Amino acid sequence: MRFNPDQPLGPDFRDAIRGALTSFVETQRDLLAEAGPRLDGVWRHCAQLVAGGKRVRPAFCYWSFVAASGSPNEEDDERALTVAASLDLLHLAALVHDDVIDASDTRRGVPSAHRLFAAEHAAAGRLGDPDQAGLAGAILLGDLLMSWSVAMAGRSGWKPSRMRRAQAYLDAVRSEVVAGQFLDLIHQADPEPGDDFVAASTLVMDFKTSRYTVARPAQIGAALGGADDATIDGLGRFGAHVGRAYQMRDDLLGVFGDAEVTGKPVGGDLREGKRTVLIGYALRDAEPAQAQRLAAMLGDPTLTEADITEAKAIIQGSGAVEATERMIVAEASAGERHLSRLGLTGEGTAALAALVHAAVERTG
Repeated sequence: MRFNPDQPLGPDFRDAIRGALTSFVETQRDLLAEAGPRLDGVWRHCAQLVAGGKRVRPAFCYWSFVAASGSPNEEDDERALTVAASLDLLHLAALVHDDVIDASDTRRGVPSAHRLFAAEHAAAGRLGDPDQAGLAGAILLGDLLMSWSVAMAGRSGWKPSRMRRAQAYLDAVRSEVVAGQFLDLIHQADPEPGDDFVAASTLVMDFKTSRYTVARPAQIGAALGGADDATIDGLGRFGAHVGRAYQMRDDLLGVFGDAEVTGKPVGGDLREGKRTVLIGYALRDAEPAQAQRLAAMLGDPTLTEADITEAKAIIQGSGAVEATERMIVAEASAGERHLSRLGLTGEGTAALAALVHAAVERTG
């Protein structure tokens, strides 16, 4: 094992994931080059996307593999890392499409893909509406990244028998993240979410984030590591809890985080009208007049900084922040309890436990 389980997201691990992704994307450059220089911009955007990221999904996959397999040989370790890295291509595909759906201007502190493509269209003097061209380009880029995720995992070199066990979870996660987007679209557009607002937000969270961030990556890694069905199921329960905690931390950062750290504008989630568990608690527990005011502000792209400050005050005054923090602690603790019962290797268990803290205590 080449990485330190006490630092499961350490620089050496992140460098290895970036290296695997960069090498794979380089192999795809030759394919795009057959179309001539017109697709150079597409490859350049892909290369920029894979260069960054927290590598949370690959980490849960790789360390679950270690937890199940113990000390793998060098070849299996490399194969597991390749499959783990492929999950970041799936993640990038989801981010590109998510930015289109949410009309987000930035991602990780730089213009989002559809804004970049729109600017390139305008700069080149091409015919047609640059914004529409940018949206079309981003949709295609997301599709390309999704297909590359499938191809990269398929080229990992695992024996068919071992890959078949993991394939069921790879197939599931690709469908579930799209299903989560559909659920989110319906949830955000529901004119009267009613008393089940928090429950509906939790269902979206499970499909859109929890499963593809923690649960499925952990199950994929464990299947590659030769874990039995009971262990794989247990890691799914572990991941479901931790994934919810991860998303609720993300929701808090989306409203109260530092834009310099998160790479997203302050108040962006409010302008986009994201109906999160945090917002659900606020609408449920705020004074009726304040809840009505907050509901009216959600999804208004013209919100001023003063409006954002007012919305944040309503959310904090309702007790929603404290309620969400309590849920984060409860979900993370439940995940850790499941993990402790699985009888996995000491190194793998330590790494996964450290990942839980990194996922839910982060500031960006």
